[in-house]
Amino acid sequence: MIDFKFRPESYFTQETTSVLLVKMNYPESQWGEQISIYAHWLEGKVQFEAVDFYGNDYMLYPSSSYEALTMEDMVYLLEGMQVNTDGMEGNMELILDGFPEVESDFYPELGKYFDEKRKNLGLD
Repeated sequence: MIDFKFRPESYFTQETTSVLLVKMNYPESQWGEQISIYAHWLEGKVQFEAVDFYGNDYMLYPSSSYEALTMEDMVYLLEGMQVNTDGMEGNMELILDGFPEVESDFYPELGKYFDEKRKNLGLD
């Protein structure tokens, strides 16, 4: 059973202020999109950023936090991620087509959660 209340103690060490939290791959996307979620320690709180190869602008909720997110909050952040439609060209909303394959060193059960979701939808 997945522990949705799990919360990492911290994302950062004394030497780091930016870390890769999650790597996501969207195999059903026509581009086979890969998106990385980073956490940055800025101005006394954690700021979240989504980055892809094309430099698209993503909206994340929450976009910041005073502490590491719970597993449940991280799932909401990933599932609620949207491409910013201001100035969007073509069919960029199709980047987030399907459910991602996910890896995270901070949330060990995150990949399992999305694998189960993909299997239940017949994607694997």
